[in-house]
Amino acid sequence: MLSSGDRSTEPGAEEAAAPGPGAPGPDPMTWWYRWLCRFAGVIGGVSCAIAGVWNCVTIDPLNIAAGVWMVLNAFVLFLCEAPFCCQFIEFANAVSARVDKLRYWQKAVFYCGMAIFPVFLRFSITTLFGNAIAFASGVLYGLASLGKKGDAVSYARLQDRKTADEEKQSGTIHSETAEQ
Repeated sequence: MLSSGDRSTEPGAEEAAAPGPGAPGPDPMTWWYRWLCRFAGVIGGVSCAIAGVWNCVTIDPLNIAAGVWMVLNAFVLFLCEAPFCCQFIEFANAVSARVDKLRYWQKAVFYCGMAIFPVFLRFSITTLFGNAIAFASGVLYGLASLGKKGDAVSYARLQDRKTADEEKQSGTIHSETAEQ
């Protein structure tokens, strides 16, 4: 008979606990961190859109190009992170579902790359601060790709094994030098 600690109270937990071959494992990101990443993406889209429109109000062609790129970044961020903002686009939910299947490091590279390009195109306070939150969204996804931090007990066990291995190696080295 199983104890209460061995049995899950959630329906369908058996399927989630043992994924089939080729199926991805459980999502390492907690619900609040997932919402934080999405919120940062939406706020990054808003800041990119406002700063991009502000950049376009000039006669300098590089500012206009950076502003257009920033508005495009805002559109892509809204499309990926908040498809309900783009209800007038038929393929918004399909794009969002496809982006949700990407690994976190891929999202991080994509978002950070999108945010850095206008800054390299035309370095100004508007492009820097307009893309900062979008870049931060990419950084949050990059941190999610690293996974959860281990607990102190497993870290202490790892350190004990490491010191034991070092002592074993140093003991064999000292015995070899004593024999010579």
